[in-house]
Amino acid sequence: MSDTNLNFYGLGIAPQLLDALAQLKFKNPTPIQHKAIPIALEGKDLIGIAQTGTGKTIAFAVPMIQRLANTKGRGLVLVPTRELALQVQESIDKVAASFNIRTVSLIGGDPIHKQLKALARHPRILIATPGRLIDLMEQKKVRLDDISILILDEADRMLDMGFSMQLNRILRAVPRQRQTALFSATMPSSIMKLASTHMNFPLQVEVAPSGTAAEKVTHELFIVDRERKLDLLEKLLGQYRGAILLFCRTKKGTARIARALRRKNYSSAEIHSDCSLSERKKALEGFKSGRHRILVATDIAARGIDVTGLELVINYDLPDDTENYVHRIGRTGRAGCAGHAISFAAPDEKSGVLSIEKLIKTVIPVSSHPEVPSAQFNKPKTVFTSRSFRSGRGVKRRR
Repeated sequence: MSDTNLNFYGLGIAPQLLDALAQLKFKNPTPIQHKAIPIALEGKDLIGIAQTGTGKTIAFAVPMIQRLANTKGRGLVLVPTRELALQVQESIDKVAASFNIRTVSLIGGDPIHKQLKALARHPRILIATPGRLIDLMEQKKVRLDDISILILDEADRMLDMGFSMQLNRILRAVPRQRQTALFSATMPSSIMKLASTHMNFPLQVEVAPSGTAAEKVTHELFIVDRERKLDLLEKLLGQYRGAILLFCRTKKGTARIARALRRKNYSSAEIHSDCSLSERKKALEGFKSGRHRILVATDIAARGIDVTGLELVINYDLPDDTENYVHRIGRTGRAGCAGHAISFAAPDEKSGVLSIEKLIKTVIPVSSHPEVPSAQFNKPKTVFTSRSFRSGRGVKRRR
């Protein structure tokens, strides 16, 4: 989604940061970066709405680093998952290196003694999941009274995951006089309420309508009986050669599919909530390095995975939350590259498909494979109301 007519000059970015961006091969800002960076550099509160894969991390990292380099205080970035925290830290570290600004990730599943050791070095930027941050606050191991810049990244996902109470507690602990920036791919009413309560006249920038799917991702749907999904998956894997991210609905299903793929000699790893942090890191690093061609994951990975050149996303199961479809497929087609998303739907999942199509404002084309029997969506059942039977009129109602 970069635009060659846009560049980082003229946005108010300091020369030292421009040099850092150039060394990292960032030539043209994405639309969300071009719109958000000048506002954030002025210290104003900001709501940034943009689909996944459009560079939101750089959009808040660059202004935060520049302002912290010239003022007192610290920055706090709240994220919904461990994987996203580590990804954000990696991105910030690359840009902040020349400013000698230290960062730390405060996340569950990581040894707390290691995080305490990092905190003792007085990092200027904290990247945290709400649960671990509150644990450290309760142990009086971290204070938030000097936070001058607060970033809520993937705020809608944090609320979806039930972090509302934790977020409110953290927001009460940071100083009222601060800059707050909220970034999200969608804009539900809960986000508007959060913004109106805890932000100071925020400016909103939106580069795609809420719920818009990644621009260069193509969609494909297979209607298939549940017991034939694995057969269809194996046939499709033979048609693609690149890295594939495969989403399942449950952690048990994720583990089962990963085992089945390994039995068929596909190099695969898995990420779900039963995996330890070290197991998740190992799986993700193996996927990024090419050691594993397929990563099987629950929606815990729908955000927080940034893999260059990801060819294909497969929704082995449709997501429970329709909006997660956008976040899942946003793992491919990133930064203006093309991508493809394939979804499997069982005959009784027509309503789920219609909800997704309504969200992305696109009719997903249905495909079939010559070697795997296709199915059809169930027809709506016709029932008679009790009144119809009494009246004998035979009035029908569909459901």
